[in-house]
Amino acid sequence: MSKFVSNFKSKMDTLSLIKQPIETELADFIDLFNHALDHEDGLLQTVLNHIKQRAGKRMRPILILLMAKNFGKVSQATQHAAVGLELLHTASLVHDDVVDEADARRGQASVNADYDNKVAVLVGDYVLSTALLHVSYTHAEIIVRRLAELGRTLSDGEILQLSNIQSKAITEEVYYKIIERKTAALFEACAAIGAESANASEEEVEAARLFGKHLGIVFQIRDDIFDYYDSEAEIGKPTGNDMAEGKLTLPIIYALNSTKNEDMLNLARKVKSREVTRDEIDKMVSFAKENGGIEYAERRMWDFHAEAQTFIDNYVKSDSIRSSLQAYLDYVIKRKK
Repeated sequence: MSKFVSNFKSKMDTLSLIKQPIETELADFIDLFNHALDHEDGLLQTVLNHIKQRAGKRMRPILILLMAKNFGKVSQATQHAAVGLELLHTASLVHDDVVDEADARRGQASVNADYDNKVAVLVGDYVLSTALLHVSYTHAEIIVRRLAELGRTLSDGEILQLSNIQSKAITEEVYYKIIERKTAALFEACAAIGAESANASEEEVEAARLFGKHLGIVFQIRDDIFDYYDSEAEIGKPTGNDMAEGKLTLPIIYALNSTKNEDMLNLARKVKSREVTRDEIDKMVSFAKENGGIEYAERRMWDFHAEAQTFIDNYVKSDSIRSSLQAYLDYVIKRKK
């Protein structure tokens, strides 16, 4: 068996294990989600079909469903909350691609690239409104409020990231603030909403929320590490793409702050001002690797993994849900793309 086939089979086995306790509920979610993006209008339906084709692994709705099942059962409120959150996330990605002037996401053409910015913004607004419609079907004020807060937090994170690009400061503190308001906020909301839809106690919801937050931080640090390797075909973005967009992530932040290398700090400022060349980006990628940036980022990932593990150890009673959430957590930290 080739290494590629072996890795593919291993990934599929892990994803199957993650989905195993909620296979029926996940199929129902996919039907509901796809129906939410049906429309009779020609152009709008064409763009919505384009969005459907970028569905991905459904990791966030899977987390909502697993949390609901851990604390009770997957209800109609759970399903509509999952659709609402996934649609909100989808709308944010469509809008992000416009802001970032991105031509592709995960190897597939962005909406703004295939159509134009006007269409992308308007379709993003349509998807966002559909998200609000579905979360209203939960008839649960706490879930509506949490989704609304998530929308604000995601926007706050984007603005913080833009303002950080303009700042001369290079700190881990700001790096984590951005993660917490973006990637981690999504996983945090998924875990908390899933628990709330199953009428979990306040203590249980808070524990679930923290699990999601730590999981999301692990997810983003792993994503950032990918950017330091030549794997565009697998990951969907070229090496150093974050720096090309003016972003400094944990590996290079650590290398810069631990060495105080003035030449590299000057290059980092050029990254932030979007004046850096391809050769200079390659130089910074090598600098981060040579000065322990990758190892440091991986250590921090495992620190947050340990924090998330405490939830599984203390709040998950079902063997099948425990196996699923354990596979989920381990998959996020060990994934290859």
